[in-house]
Amino acid sequence: MDTHLLETKVDGETVFTGGFLQVRRDRVSLPDGKITSREYILHPGAVVILPLLDDGTVLMERQFRYPLNQVFIEFPAGKIDAGEAHLACAQRELLEETGYTASDWQFVSTIHNAIAYSDEHLELFLARGLVAGERQLDEGEFLETFTATVPQLLDWVRDGTITDVKTVIGIFWLDKITSGAWQPA
Repeated sequence: MDTHLLETKVDGETVFTGGFLQVRRDRVSLPDGKITSREYILHPGAVVILPLLDDGTVLMERQFRYPLNQVFIEFPAGKIDAGEAHLACAQRELLEETGYTASDWQFVSTIHNAIAYSDEHLELFLARGLVAGERQLDEGEFLETFTATVPQLLDWVRDGTITDVKTVIGIFWLDKITSGAWQPA
């Protein structure tokens, strides 16, 4: 259907292999027949959890992110392990990072956050029926949890306190869900 827009791989190479990321450089044929190169990151994908407590507040995290040298406000999230189901990953990450379990899980959406240079996809899940427990942080993982209201989160997006894209999108989804304007399938 969109074949007139497709780029076709001619050949390629892995430029870097890290602990969970790979960087590729491919030569591609453009729709006009010219050859160019594309560099991109292969990523296993991740989940994002929108944890909505019974009182209507939202469980959030504060975590330092090295590439930008600052602490960010984020939703619980984490990398999908090889062969791991998306929902199982979301359940695991919520428990590991926050200590909470949830009795009600709903898929919200898939987002592609860096389409120009990565194949990363993020699977967003709404988690309700939360029960507190003991968190199980990975070695070397440091973060704080706290709660906020959806209006507070929206204000923090508006004033630039929250800039993480997965969190901004998740907050917008939560605003629609909690207002009754939209419900996950």
